[in-house]
Amino acid sequence: MKKAEKGSYGYLAYEKKKRLLVTAVLFFIPLGIFATGYIQTKTRLNLFTVVAILGCLPACKSLVGLIMIFMQKPMDREQHEKAAAAAGSLVSGYELAVTAYEHTTLLQAVAIRGKQMVCYTRDEKTDPAYLEKHIRQMLSANGFPQAQVKVMKDFDKYCQRVRQLSSLEKNEEETAFSGDERYPGKSAEEVMLRVLCAISL
Repeated sequence: MKKAEKGSYGYLAYEKKKRLLVTAVLFFIPLGIFATGYIQTKTRLNLFTVVAILGCLPACKSLVGLIMIFMQKPMDREQHEKAAAAAGSLVSGYELAVTAYEHTTLLQAVAIRGKQMVCYTRDEKTDPAYLEKHIRQMLSANGFPQAQVKVMKDFDKYCQRVRQLSSLEKNEEETAFSGDERYPGKSAEEVMLRVLCAISL
């Protein structure tokens, strides 16, 4: 199972396999404890049963995370290739399930240029204005108060906008970033992407 970093293409497929394995192990441990106690005492009324029940708590928590990640549909390979081609050398991310108070939204693709972040989602339930506001608030709280966020549901328009951003010349504002101690050596765009990853599943 090849590891995929959060924000990279293939992350959802990797995370589903990883969480499935972890959840299975977490359920197997208390089951083993219960079985051991039952074999030794020939009854369920023993200390092993109590330990096994308590051991199910982290397993159940892991199961919730597994269900949440399985609800997210990975990006098509063809669509990823088109999005990556449009982004060119821009800092970009893929398959980010952004958590908000009202709804978790899967952003299939994200591209960042300077203070501008353009996102694509095919989630019909998403309110772009609400999600834009939520992401702006998170970016502002992490040192990017002037960040501009645009969430699009039309893939072709997303690619068109990203190509426009990619073709722009760098200006002084973009090169003036002094760095972030949490992410040494990272550009402003890379830090913005890390912030987005931090609020994603």
